[in-house]
Order: sequence, then C-alpha cells, then structure tokens
Amino acid sequence: MAIGNGQWHELASSTLARGIIIKVRVLLALVIFIIMSCSSSKETSKKIQLITLDPGHFHAALVQKTMYQDVDSVVHVYALTGNDLQLHLDRINGYNNRKENPTHWKEVVYTGNDFFEKMIEEKKGNVVVLSGNNERKSEYILKSLQNGLDVLADKPMAIDGKEFEQLKQAFDVAKKNNLLLYDIMTERFEITSILQREISMMPEIFGTLQKGIPEEPAVVKESTHFFYKYVSGNVVTRPPWFFDVAQQGEGIADVMTHLVDLVQWECFPNEAIDYTKDIQIDSAKHWTTDLSLQQFTTLTKVDSFPVYLRKDISNDRLIKIFANGEINYTIRGVHAKTTTLWEYKSAANTGDLYYAMMRGTKANLIIRQGSEENYQPTLYIEPIFKSNDIAGYFKKIQDKFPGVELQPTNTGWKVIIPDKYKEGHEEHFGRVTKNFLEYLKNRNMPAWEVPNMLAKYYTTTKAFTLIDANGR
Repeated sequence: MAIGNGQWHELASSTLARGIIIKVRVLLALVIFIIMSCSSSKETSKKIQLITLDPGHFHAALVQKTMYQDVDSVVHVYALTGNDLQLHLDRINGYNNRKENPTHWKEVVYTGNDFFEKMIEEKKGNVVVLSGNNERKSEYILKSLQNGLDVLADKPMAIDGKEFEQLKQAFDVAKKNNLLLYDIMTERFEITSILQREISMMPEIFGTLQKGIPEEPAVVKESTHFFYKYVSGNVVTRPPWFFDVAQQGEGIADVMTHLVDLVQWECFPNEAIDYTKDIQIDSAKHWTTDLSLQQFTTLTKVDSFPVYLRKDISNDRLIKIFANGEINYTIRGVHAKTTTLWEYKSAANTGDLYYAMMRGTKANLIIRQGSEENYQPTLYIEPIFKSNDIAGYFKKIQDKFPGVELQPTNTGWKVIIPDKYKEGHEEHFGRVTKNFLEYLKNRNMPAWEVPNMLAKYYTTTKAFTLIDANGR
C-alpha cells in the first residue's frame, strides 16, 4: 500500500516525538539518580563519628557499652601510650566479646605526644568524647569547639575558677558555631530521682517547695563514693593521677556536680537558672580521705607514690586527699546543702550510696539507701499532715509509671518500684549518650540546659574558690 506525503510527514513527526520523549525520560532518570546519590552522600556525611580523647577514666568506655543508630562503629582514639589507654581498650574489647549483646566497635589509635594537635589536624570524626584527666579538660573542650567539633564531656567540665571562665567561653563558641557541648549527667536517669522530681511537681501531695533555713535546708543531697569498686564486673583500676586534686579536682568540684545538677533539675524543672543572680554561696568546706600506700597500690597497681603526690603525703606512708566537701547555698532563695564523701571501701560491699530530701509544705520526699533498704535507693513520702490523701492522688503517678505502688510505713509511705524501671549506673551512660545524639541530630536541646550547666559549674567552682581563698 502506498503512503502519501502527508502520512510520511505524520510518521516522521511521531517518530521524532517519541525520540524526544525517550531522551527526556533518560535525562530525567539521570537527574533523579544524581539527586539520590547526592542525598545518599549527604546522609552518609551526617553519620556521627566518635573521637575518644585521652580516655583516663572508665566513664569513657561506658559511653561505648552499647551501640547507637547512626554512629559509626569506627572510633578514633587519641592518647599517650600507657596504662590508662590500655585499660580503656581492654574495656571496649570486653564489650565486643561478651556473650550477651556484644558490641562491634573498632578502635583506631594514635599515641604520639602531639595526640591532641593530631586530633585537631586529622578530624577523623565529628564528636569528641572526653573522660579522663581533668587538668586540661576545659582547654580541650574549648579548642575542640573552636575547630568545629561537637563535644560530649564527662563531669566535671571545670574544676576551678580559671577553668570556669574557659567553659563560659566554650559555650559562647558552641553557640556561635552551632555546635553542641553537653556533659554526662547520669543521675537524672535513676528512677528514685525521677519519681522524687515527679511527685515534687504534684501540689496535691507535695505542696510547694519550702525555702528552709541554713540550719535546716529545704533540699539536701549527699553522695558517698568508694575508691574500691566494681565496674563491668571487675574491680576498677584507678590511675595514680586520680588521687591528685590538681589533676582530678577536689570532691567539691567533681562528684558534687551531680548533686548540684539534681538540685536544679528537681527544684526548678525545665527552668533556666541565671547564676549571676539566682545563686548565693553561703559557706563551703572540705576535708581529706586518707589512704595508705598499701591501699593506693591495691587501687592503682603502682607500688610507690608519684612525685606529684608528695605535697599530699604524711609520714611517707599516707596520702591525704581533699575528696570530701560540703556546700551550703541558696538558689532562688531556697536553702540547699550538698555533700560528697569518699571512703576507701564499703564495709558492706555496696556500691555508691545516696541520700536526698526535699521539704514540701505538705510532705517531705526522702531517698534513703542504707541497711534497712538493703543498700538500694528507696523513695519515701512522709506527709506533714496525716489527713493528706496521698494514696488517692498517687494514681497520677501510677498512670505514668504503671506498676509503681505505695506501701504504708510508720511515718508515711514507701514507694515500691518494679524492677523494670531499675537500671544500673553503667546503663545510664547509654541513656545520656542517646539524649545527646538526639539533640545533635534534631538540634532540639532544651533552652535551659546551657544556662543550667553554667549555673552548676559556677556553684561548684565558686565554692572551691572560697575554700582555696581561705587556705587549706
């Protein structure tokens, strides 16, 4: 059959159109592929890569006791060669090889004397994890932020007034460069502290927080620690410098950070504290814990006192460490007392012990952890007025924490907490790290966190400065 000129023209036009459509489709597919590749590359670049700097404290390893989504399994470690580093690597290896829920971290280690400078130069990751010798910690924090790295730091981030000034600068740099600086406050995840905070926000049970007086503070926090303790099933080996307050910090500037943090977190939930006007240090004191050379050797595996501890040695056989401290202060007019204590070893082979009290106008909320509680933290509600219907109002807590019950006592009520809510101290490090990672990913850290970190370290370092000014 013959094809006319018009038909040839129509056929040619449709063929040309189909060719154009095919080319457009190919180009469109290419564009989509490029966009997806870029997106995939961008997502890969967003993956968090940890850098562990100078891991002299076992808390550095506890951050890696679990794996985290979107965190690279390769961790770059920068430190000097020595026992501190080896103990850290051994702990990570132990987590990798445990039978239940093993981790799969890969540690890439640099051990030159210029380890900090090398870390800054190479930038093998984007989040610096700091838990070790505190002598240069605030400097490391500041310089890491100045070089574009986010920082997750173990407490304390500052141990004296000079370091507090560096810390203030560090937070300014973090804000300017849209970076995150966060400290590891594990005690916020202890269930008794959580419930103490929750109940204190219930006027039906607690009333309102009393103001108290210096002789009878409205808020009391006391923590007893032991140098000889178990971590991940083993007796922890302490580095010798841990007993030098110039490197570790005094107890009043170290463990005290947890107690001061809990005062702020429980008494003024979700509120920003302005340290320049909300806090007044009324008094502060410190005293020593004495260790024999034999005890020191048991803890450190070192058979003599280092040179830097000579200033603390008495009769050549005893070191006197200012590990204990007490701060009496007011925060927004509320009188608070925080006390930190260190002993060599628990006579009852317990873990660290804690006592806390909040005085309300209707009831007192008390956490005890003594022999009567089998050395487990236990929360009590002690009403001021017997007519207060605690049990009726407590249903609000039970709705939020199913399974929590009340048990009558001679002075009020004991809060019975199911095991499902109880986690050990070591597990709390994973909780804090997950919070940090969420803040890092979503940029949604609560606005009160930074001013309250500043308020916390102002309180501890100001108290230390007052003691130091009066001489030892």
